[in-house]
Amino acid sequence: MKIIAADVIVTSPDRNFVTLKLTTDDGLTGLGDATLNGRELSVVAYLREHVVPLLIGIDAHRIEDTWQFLYRSAYWRRGPVTMAAIAAVDVALWDIKAKAAGMPLYQLLGGASRTGLLAYGHASGKSNEELFDSVREHQEQGYRAIRVQTGVPGLKSIYGIASNATFEANTGVRYDHEPAQRGARPAEEDWDTRSYLRHVPTVFEAVRNEFGPELPLLHDGHHRMTPIQAAKLGKSLEPYDLFWLEDVTPAENPEALRLVRQHTTTPLAIGEIFNTVWDYQQIIREQLIDYVRSAVTHTGGITHLKKILDYASQYQIKSGMHGPTDISPVGMAAAMHLGLAIHNFGIQEYMRHGDKTNAVFQQSFTWTDGMLHPGDTPGIGVELDVDEAGRYPYETAYLPYNRLADGTVHDW
Repeated sequence: MKIIAADVIVTSPDRNFVTLKLTTDDGLTGLGDATLNGRELSVVAYLREHVVPLLIGIDAHRIEDTWQFLYRSAYWRRGPVTMAAIAAVDVALWDIKAKAAGMPLYQLLGGASRTGLLAYGHASGKSNEELFDSVREHQEQGYRAIRVQTGVPGLKSIYGIASNATFEANTGVRYDHEPAQRGARPAEEDWDTRSYLRHVPTVFEAVRNEFGPELPLLHDGHHRMTPIQAAKLGKSLEPYDLFWLEDVTPAENPEALRLVRQHTTTPLAIGEIFNTVWDYQQIIREQLIDYVRSAVTHTGGITHLKKILDYASQYQIKSGMHGPTDISPVGMAAAMHLGLAIHNFGIQEYMRHGDKTNAVFQQSFTWTDGMLHPGDTPGIGVELDVDEAGRYPYETAYLPYNRLADGTVHDW
């Protein structure tokens, strides 16, 4: 079963997406997500100019061999652009193989290990009142686990706060739906870590008082703290029994997590900016985290992420795959199939795509009582409407960045 065509499709319905579509001589097609939020065209060029010419004529069944070839033959390995491109090829090949077998992909990965995937949504508010309303809204939508992000007094616009109100940098767009604002330059936001560290514990105390002890709560620090600041936050949040505290300090320094671990028993999740098992090697082996946050899309596809999660399972570390709206429906479907099959599933991040996106990508997944299921359509269960995709050309968009009060650029 040979690959006879490989098309890179860029579309921007609710945001920019990059999709690889492979076609075989048997007429089967497979889709892979290659979206790299804010740097999408770099992966488009990598695919079109370097990878697509290598795919024509290969045997679509040889998934492991193709992965190793694309990774090792480039010599310049790793990194988000390379691994997103390889992931797109990998998922598209798995999609084709499952369609050829007449099975949903999870069956080829060993079959279902559970009936559905517990998912969490993103609640936020500039004030506690707004936050409570957002939590209730998510509960009404069926979510049984909720990430809590809060405004900080004195800061105008910060990561993770949804609003339809007018922000200096986020006018008219619901921020949790797509923080990458369309325009020629990234939006500037402000930050103050000391104010944040004082305020966040009071918010979680209020949320627990309002919603009780049973609701699983999560929080994302988004790499903005030093190790000792992260340790302080983890310790201060212990009374509120978080499901996890995510990305507390920049992930480039894995040894920093040792210090955090010494000071807090709050579970830690990290890895959404990681791309390979070698990024995780030390922190998994030393049990410095509790959840692996990588996305199929940015970590070399199903083939490679499954190896990372199998390694993590030896240390009782679970999955928490990245799944906001910068993961396309193709990438989300791949995550659902992988999450359904592995033993050490933890939780799945799930943000709903907009109506335009759902018209471009036709999907078979289900959402029932706070649980996701990829469905039983052969393959990954997603098909791309090329004509609909063509209605939405690429638009330049960047994620925001932070500056401190003195003008210093800070981690966003």
